[in-house]
Amino acid sequence: MNDAMKQQTLANNKIFEDVFDGKIPSRVPILVNMDNAFCLEYAGYNLHNEQYSIEKTLEAVDITTRDFAADTTLGITIRLPQLYKILGAKNFKMGADGFLQHPEVRGMEVEDYDDFIKDPMKTLWDTILPRIYENLKLPGFAGQKVLAQAFFTFASNMGAIREGGKRIAEKYGLSTYTMASAASAEPLDTLSDQLRSFSGISKDIRRCPDKVIAACEALLPLCLKAGLSPNSSHYNRTFIPLHMAPYMRQKDFEKFYWPTFKAYVEGLYAAGAASNLFVEQDWMRYLDYLYDLPEQTLMCFEYGDPRAIKEKLGDKHIINGLYPISLLKSGTEQECTDKAKELMDILAPGGGFIFGFDKAILRLRDINPDNLKAVFKCVHEYGVY
Repeated sequence: MNDAMKQQTLANNKIFEDVFDGKIPSRVPILVNMDNAFCLEYAGYNLHNEQYSIEKTLEAVDITTRDFAADTTLGITIRLPQLYKILGAKNFKMGADGFLQHPEVRGMEVEDYDDFIKDPMKTLWDTILPRIYENLKLPGFAGQKVLAQAFFTFASNMGAIREGGKRIAEKYGLSTYTMASAASAEPLDTLSDQLRSFSGISKDIRRCPDKVIAACEALLPLCLKAGLSPNSSHYNRTFIPLHMAPYMRQKDFEKFYWPTFKAYVEGLYAAGAASNLFVEQDWMRYLDYLYDLPEQTLMCFEYGDPRAIKEKLGDKHIINGLYPISLLKSGTEQECTDKAKELMDILAPGGGFIFGFDKAILRLRDINPDNLKAVFKCVHEYGVY
């Protein structure tokens, strides 16, 4: 990296650091969630073939980052099709067009609750994971070989992706901060996403509420361990997708979701790691709860009233999201930039705002690339303090 790019990277890092530290930055930074599938398609690669290649993925990420002029590397992924193939995964399946889908799975049955509450790690290894990853059921050495291959594949590939993403950022003078230095759901979402399924946990809340609460408490230390990486910090943050809460009654949210969710975010904060929350669906009725989380928590909202969110949370937390990616597909360039200006006018005053979209950009067909480029240019020019 030459001196000019090094200085530009430091300057872009400083913009994010100012926001995370509660200071007003020189301009509004941009932080968006983009899947590597978008990058591969944008670069003209075939998902079926090149998604397995870390080299091709990083080439595609480089091309996309170069062309779209955001503030960070675009398109870094945490989903590895080669890993899921080795494991015989049920929870991530490649669709006919090559895109990785996450079907509803259930690795844990109601009768497993008692064992899980007593020793969640043992129950995960002995019972639950073999149900989700079928190749772990292979007898003797064959199953051990699968496990060793999976660990090596994950560690080596994620290491290459992390280092490759940093090199790309430095190549273009971008910030080296990303959407996530680690990623882990909070306890009830972990219990519902991968273990009991959405439908299963919805029944359990009514049938065996005490066991659901105890299982969330048992999961909390494991979630904290998963949510921390060696480079976690106030700036290198933990990504936490929030799933179940909008579909729950408020009294159920207060009983089953909020206690361990709050403890999880506070536990990360105590360990020196701040959080990036993806606030899925409509959380407007829960804004007062979100306010009580540790200060400078980054919250990417999918839906909601930006004025109310700014009024309720803007003096303590960092707001992101709310810009509809659907507009990037259907709108004119003028409509797209006008919407960006509208959100900046509401959310940027006083700081505590990072520009972003309401959803991850997953596929090339999700947007008009020219509109995305225009919006990024607009934010850089209009979002100056």
